Amino acid sequence: MTALVIAEHDNQALKAATLNTVAAAAACGGQVHVLVAGSGCAAVAQAAAGIAGVARVLCVDAPQLGEQLAENLAAQVVALAGSYSHILAPATASGKNVMPRVAALLDVMQISDIIHVLAPDTFDRPIYAGNAIATVQSADAVKVITVRTTGFDPVAAAGGSAAVESVDAVADSGKSALVGREQTKSERPELGGAKIVVSGGRGLGSKEHFDQVMTPLADKLGAAMGASRAAVDAGYAPNDWQVGQTGKIVAPQLYVAVGISGAIQHLAGMKDSKVIVAINKDEEAPIFGVADYGLVADLFSAVPELVSQL
Repeated sequence: MTALVIAEHDNQALKAATLNTVAAAAACGGQVHVLVAGSGCAAVAQAAAGIAGVARVLCVDAPQLGEQLAENLAAQVVALAGSYSHILAPATASGKNVMPRVAALLDVMQISDIIHVLAPDTFDRPIYAGNAIATVQSADAVKVITVRTTGFDPVAAAGGSAAVESVDAVADSGKSALVGREQTKSERPELGGAKIVVSGGRGLGSKEHFDQVMTPLADKLGAAMGASRAAVDAGYAPNDWQVGQTGKIVAPQLYVAVGISGAIQHLAGMKDSKVIVAINKDEEAPIFGVADYGLVADLFSAVPELVSQL
């Protein structure tokens, strides 16, 4: 029984979500192999070889895999699937794009967003915005799985000594092509992997207030910036800052929620954070139900004071 982890990377560096996915794969039992598919990705393959617990790295280096389009990457995974009992990828935008296609091509049921491995064929996954946990058992010969990375502690990025093997690439499907990519450049930590996240909600009232209140706090803490869906919909923050069921799922060491009431969809995206601090003038706000520390106060005076004390 061997598991294959689809590495997430940008052809230069391995994404942290891969380490959590390797932890989930190890819990399934047997060996763990990692597939690094891309273009000019030899450095990523070497980094994957150093991951603790990885027995083998398969490196597929070809121009048609450079952008890791779902059609080509899924075909590559399916070409290798016969040797594996489990195929796993992080439940990120990339993993959610590729893995359903892999499952369909293999004619198996995808097991999505797992948070625990109970047995090689049995997994826990959240449903109803995390208010219930479903235990799923699969009889499929190959388990195609996406992993909620907050459910598994990452393995060590160093200490392993896996062999790197070059694998032939499948032909370009010709079904899709990348037209362009617009990426937001920021010196702040990436939201999905940050150790500290500060998030603002609709209580901030405007984009100007959001920037004036939240930016100094994030700067002091060296934190990533987040926002509730209400704040994003109102234009206070960009879409890629959204935390919640329809945004990013985060579990930092410290999560500071400012002016966020705590709708169930938002709580689904951050309630696994190690320490949660909530600042809200409404003492009945649901966010206080999950907060480790709560401050009932006017955020426009409380947050600047907090920043001055840090």
